[in-house]
Amino acid sequence: MVRGAYTLARVAVTVRAAGTWLWWAGVVAALPGTAVTFSPTGRRIGVLAGAALFLLAAVVVLLVRGRRHGERANAASRAAKTAFLQDRRVTARAWIRRRRWWLLAAFLVAAATNLVLPCAAGMLLGGAGAGLWLRSRRVARIERSREALLWVRPDGAPGLYQLTGIAAGDAAPGGGPRRG
Repeated sequence: MVRGAYTLARVAVTVRAAGTWLWWAGVVAALPGTAVTFSPTGRRIGVLAGAALFLLAAVVVLLVRGRRHGERANAASRAAKTAFLQDRRVTARAWIRRRRWWLLAAFLVAAATNLVLPCAAGMLLGGAGAGLWLRSRRVARIERSREALLWVRPDGAPGLYQLTGIAAGDAAPGGGPRRG
C-alpha cells in the first residue's frame, strides 16, 4: 500500500449486514417451533410470546445507542484522498467472517429453545435483526440530510467516522445496493 493509505468500510453496510443475518437466523430458528406439539407451554403461547419479544427486541435495538450514529456523524471528518473505499460485499463478508461463531451459537440456542417455548427465541433474534435494519434506515436519513456517506476504519477505532461525497462507493445511503 501507499504510505498513509487506509481502508474505509460503510457504517450502514455493517449495520445492515448484521440485521440481515440476525433476521434470517431468527426466521430459520423459529420455523421448527411451528411444528412442535409436545412443548410444556404450547405452541400458541410460544408464538404470542415470540411476537411480543420480536416487537420488544426491534424497539430496544433501534433505540438503545441509536443516537450515537448522529453524534458521531456530527464529529466526523472528511476522508483523505489516500483512503480506499471497501466494496459493499467485502464489508458484509468481513462482518460475517468476524462474527460467524456468535451467529451460529445464537442460532443453535434459538433453535434449541423451541422445545420449551416454541418460536419465541427465533422471533427474538429476528426482532433484533429487524431493529438493526431499521437502524440502517436511520443512518440513511443521516447520510441524506448531510449529503455525505458515513465510513469507518474496519481496523481502527469504530467510533471515528469519516465522510465522503454521496456518490462514493457502490452502496446507496442505508447500505443497500445502488440502483441504476
